[in-house]
Amino acid sequence: MMSLFAFQGAVELGLGYGLLAIGLYISYRIVNVADLTVDGSFTLGAAVSAVLTAAGHPVFGVLAAMVIGSLAGFATAFLQTKMKIQPILAGILTMTALYSVNLRIMGKPNVPLLGADTIFTMMASVVGDKFSKLLTCLLIVLIIMAAVVLFFRTQLGLSIRATGDNEDMVRSSSINSDMTKTIGLCMANAIVALSGAVIAQMQMFADSSMGIGMVVIGLASIIIGEVIFGHSSVLRSVIAVTLGSVIYRIIIAEVLELGMPQGDLKLISSVIVALAISYPVLISHLRMRTLRKGNDRKGEKSRA
Repeated sequence: MMSLFAFQGAVELGLGYGLLAIGLYISYRIVNVADLTVDGSFTLGAAVSAVLTAAGHPVFGVLAAMVIGSLAGFATAFLQTKMKIQPILAGILTMTALYSVNLRIMGKPNVPLLGADTIFTMMASVVGDKFSKLLTCLLIVLIIMAAVVLFFRTQLGLSIRATGDNEDMVRSSSINSDMTKTIGLCMANAIVALSGAVIAQMQMFADSSMGIGMVVIGLASIIIGEVIFGHSSVLRSVIAVTLGSVIYRIIIAEVLELGMPQGDLKLISSVIVALAISYPVLISHLRMRTLRKGNDRKGEKSRA
């Protein structure tokens, strides 16, 4: 059975990675682009945050991470819209380039933050150490949720949503679909970079390889949240994907408590995503099978 301490830690991580899920939700669901930039922009946010935090500017590190993360999204959008490169390939190219960029920013593969002041130590000075991480993550997530929901109710936000639904229709309505797609991807990667910045300060280090597999983690959070809580509106969706991230982290923590090796986490993540994606199909097959059995029994009774 998971301890209360481990449960709280899982919830804190879930909220931190919930920002990643919200960012990926924007690109994956709203803009309708399979954006693989995420692996690079997550590390980019962590790198910028760690370097500025080590220099004594933790809050500025978080804000700068969002700005530079949006530039990563802009690079991917530029390759897609202006250079006419396929979305998946554009994301891979940007992600690959960001590996070198992240190393340049950090100056070395790993930047430790032991002893440095972070946004969490600042919160701890107000509320104490016990709930400082939880409250800080919750506050940031609520701010981002509110900003995303309000933005996608504006005319520009509705245009971005329409671009993801039907790009041809948007173009016929004299809306610049390249611009709306670019803004959507910039926003998505800014929030992903924010997630990296928060996680780096929470874990007290940034590593050049910490972004590997973030797409899978984000998709797992999105699909778990949507399957359990639904996705009928933007508000419901951002809440669902954040709770999905928390549930995913609790599952991972429980698996680790059972003694599963740390190296198997990526395998577990892939299995969770596969099961979550195939859930509607499995339920449909199960219902059809039950219906057929019911029909067979009725047929047997009528013949008798």
